[in-house]
Amino acid sequence: MLNGKKIVVVMPAYNAERTLQRTYEEIPHDIVDEVILVDDKSVDSTAKVSKSLGIITIVHTENLGYGGNQKTCYKTALEKGADIVIMLHPDYQYTPKLIVSMASLISEDLFDCVLGSRILGEGALKGGMPIYKYIANRILTLYQNILIRHKLSEYHTGYRAFSKKVLETLPLEQNSNDFIFDNQMLLQILYANFTIGEITCPTLYFKDASSINLLRASKYGLEVIWTTLKYVLHRWHIWYCPLFQPLDDRVKKD
Repeated sequence: MLNGKKIVVVMPAYNAERTLQRTYEEIPHDIVDEVILVDDKSVDSTAKVSKSLGIITIVHTENLGYGGNQKTCYKTALEKGADIVIMLHPDYQYTPKLIVSMASLISEDLFDCVLGSRILGEGALKGGMPIYKYIANRILTLYQNILIRHKLSEYHTGYRAFSKKVLETLPLEQNSNDFIFDNQMLLQILYANFTIGEITCPTLYFKDASSINLLRASKYGLEVIWTTLKYVLHRWHIWYCPLFQPLDDRVKKD
């Protein structure tokens, strides 16, 4: 715990048997109360390794996708009484050593959400991010910052920490089960006027680290563009989008 708040790490997993133990061992267990892994019907021994490490393990009977996996992660964390939830990929692309810093910023009530940014500093390219992904990240982030009128270093990191209030407020079931879930969730956080902090996050790109191919990445990019347009249209009451409509009452109150 930190400041009396229960901290739960959730790991959405798919075929992570080779990197899971290394990731788990670097989690700061002195402050983390529980670790939950949701196995999205892997074809390897991810679930077996997870259980052997003593991790709370949930196995999907069918593959729901990256977003569908996260929905189970957050629902389970809240059921376990989490006050702060950190989403950590079990592929060791993001270092678990930042969990203390990320959780501290929320436990001190400085931010509602904290992102581990690969773009702040030189973490992305130095860690091996493909140049085409780096350029796409910068273009999409600029596009979103301009339209949303916010300023983040990136909208596409998979390393995130949330307060309990954020997860209880957002209509996550409205979101996609695919990779665009991350971006939809972030735009919902901004729409609901929650605060977001960022810290520099070194990352590693290597053979066993998960990564989507060029086709899936292109699809994701197009979905980011469309999701951002829906955000703007809904914000200006031009076209109502179910991703944000459940949050309208909260926006009016704030």
